[in-house]
Amino acid sequence: MAGASSVRVDAWLWAIRVFKTRTAATNACRAGHVRVGGERAKASQPVRAGDELRVRIAGFDRILVVRQPIAKRVGAALAAEAVDDRTPPRDPEPAVAQRDRGAGRPTKRERREIDRFRGR
Repeated sequence: MAGASSVRVDAWLWAIRVFKTRTAATNACRAGHVRVGGERAKASQPVRAGDELRVRIAGFDRILVVRQPIAKRVGAALAAEAVDDRTPPRDPEPAVAQRDRGAGRPTKRERREIDRFRGR
């Protein structure tokens, strides 16, 4: 269906491998995690080439632009050609305090330092 002028938003998100299953894509639409042109999208809403989608996954937004509307799941190389990913790079994860293996239980002082580091 590469020649289709429009396709359902849940099918397209599944086809380009944003979601592992089409059901997961549908549930994301129902929960309001998918926006097309700034408006909440229903799973059956059609998307066309040039539409901008914002998809909330794991606490951050991905900004995707439809290059080619496809309804069937295709290989990763073809899926990458069907989407223009404009998501800004994420901030690196904060450093995590780790103790040396075999160092035993932390002392009261070390535990308080760990808690302060974690922001507790």
